[in-house]
Amino acid sequence: MCGFVGVLSRNPKNISNNIINLMTNTLSHRGPNDLGIWQSIENGIGLGHRRLSVLDLTSTGRQPMKSPSGRYIIAFNGEIYNHLELRKKLNSMNENLNICWKGTSDTETILACFEKWGIKKTIQSCIGMFAFAVWDSKDKCILLARDRMGEKPIYYSFGRTGNEHVFMFASELKALKAHPAFSHDICPDIMSLYFRYNYVPAPYSIYKKTYKLKPGCILKVKSGSINPIIERYWSLPDIANKSKVKNDKKSSIELVNNLDELLRSSVKRQLISDVSIGAFLSGGIDSSSIVAIMQNLSSRPVKTFSIGFNESNFNEAHYAKEVADHIGTDHCELYVSAKDAMEVIPDLPNIYDEPFSDSSQIPTYLVSKLAKEKVTVALSGDGGDELFGGYNRYTFSKKFWGGISKIPFPIRNLISNTVTSFSPEIIESLYSLFSKLPLIQGNIPNFGDKVYKSASVLRSKNFDDLYINLISHWNQPSSLIKNTSNNPLNILSSNFHGENIERIMILDALTYLPDDILVKTDRAAMANSLETRVPFLDHNIVEFAFNLPLELKIRKGQGKWILRQVLYNYLPKEMVERPKMGFGIPIGNWLKGPLKQWAQDMLNEETLNKQGFFHTHEIQKKWDEHISGRRNWQYHLWDLLMFQSWLEKEKSN
Repeated sequence: MCGFVGVLSRNPKNISNNIINLMTNTLSHRGPNDLGIWQSIENGIGLGHRRLSVLDLTSTGRQPMKSPSGRYIIAFNGEIYNHLELRKKLNSMNENLNICWKGTSDTETILACFEKWGIKKTIQSCIGMFAFAVWDSKDKCILLARDRMGEKPIYYSFGRTGNEHVFMFASELKALKAHPAFSHDICPDIMSLYFRYNYVPAPYSIYKKTYKLKPGCILKVKSGSINPIIERYWSLPDIANKSKVKNDKKSSIELVNNLDELLRSSVKRQLISDVSIGAFLSGGIDSSSIVAIMQNLSSRPVKTFSIGFNESNFNEAHYAKEVADHIGTDHCELYVSAKDAMEVIPDLPNIYDEPFSDSSQIPTYLVSKLAKEKVTVALSGDGGDELFGGYNRYTFSKKFWGGISKIPFPIRNLISNTVTSFSPEIIESLYSLFSKLPLIQGNIPNFGDKVYKSASVLRSKNFDDLYINLISHWNQPSSLIKNTSNNPLNILSSNFHGENIERIMILDALTYLPDDILVKTDRAAMANSLETRVPFLDHNIVEFAFNLPLELKIRKGQGKWILRQVLYNYLPKEMVERPKMGFGIPIGNWLKGPLKQWAQDMLNEETLNKQGFFHTHEIQKKWDEHISGRRNWQYHLWDLLMFQSWLEKEKSN
């Protein structure tokens, strides 16, 4: 795992050794083992690379690296898990190729493949996670490419120094911000996206002239030009639109066995390393599946890591320990307190570079820090929910929309208005009263808030509205942010035509997965110089999953049916069947307790008014309601606190 930067400009000052070095060194956490810089003043291009040595620990793996003929120069971040197979294929295809391999790195492999097959065909042949920049000295252009599912990041930006255009790119925003041509202008419409989703979705960044390259894409910029050409080399909607006929003739047992084989193959590939490997283990279905297969393939106990909380509603550590004990891993766990969280919070703006408010960023950082004490690479269970229907919103929306869509919208709207005419605390009190009756079983936390949420989705005019309501934090961003509309930009165009549930699973895989889940894991891990690998996102598994009938994913109101069947081969059923818990933290309670003073300072009304971004009355109202216990606004407030923390850092630079 590594980090890279690059600048394309006809002005030599913009690609000077000092500037490239300054940009590159902001990424030292991504690559603590080596630094490399390559420049061509004649062509106006400079590349920088920081290396975390995982494959080929010698100097033969150093980057930027040239292809055998010298045509291509690459700065690469990621792992190509099938690179040895590609080497064999190259050697067997053409005896006259006479490749003189200098080392054993995957970077050297793909450079040789570029010369034989070209860049696009090589990428399509790769199994792995990657982001890279390649200078083509023959065609005088820079090409940026990102893996199919977006495991590895690339940002690119347009700047100016005087009359000279500057094109910049990097693994993280902090490297771009180190260039004097970078523009720090913030866009209110992008802010509204952030406050709706708790992250900034691709292709946008919080800055006006800076973008994320979307997964599965290649970007090309000619020397002397500022007009990028973006080509998609792999499309998840296209995969999902393919006929499922090939799986229709297979029995459920055959498909379960197929998935087991694919997972075993993916995990086996990802165990290849010249450094120590472990895994994150929460005790949930996804991470347990990966760890169980890892241990099954390993002759020694796998090192596993988990985070726990003293608050029982958020603690999964005991489940993780049960799984670890049964499988026989070498397990480490760390219990997290509010004090631990406070120590991490000041670093979050620098780790994520732009506003990002998935509160599980804190335990993800801490479990990465814990893992780094013993390993350099950790496998993760990310992706299982999107591929196999694991999120509660899938089963909820399937049932909910099936019922409410039959009710005329005016009636639904009336019911919604009636329910929300009562305060959440009154609804909570009534629930507490009736829950004591013998016929009522169970205890639903934050029942009043959940009823409010359900009432709001009653107003959904179609299934897309329902989905947006379910995933949104701030449903009306214009009530919070000045000079913006509620729907400035659209992220819902997936070009997939299928069942509603399948469509939102595709949308989650295109947006929430790469822009929230994978960003959270990549930045938190790399801040600790830890490489993470995600076996579920092997594109062979992704393509298999999105060609499965929906009933093999969601059955009888329960998600991940087919994955559960695989896991039963490795774990007792009672360890698998338990309520789903998110990897969250008790942020609502902490904001009313140990984090209260910090939050009050961040949400100071006078400071907010001076900044000029917000309608402050809405913020003060939510803060007062949360502190008093009348409403639980933990996610809305965390969005604000992460934005304010980021803005404070931005202004100080």
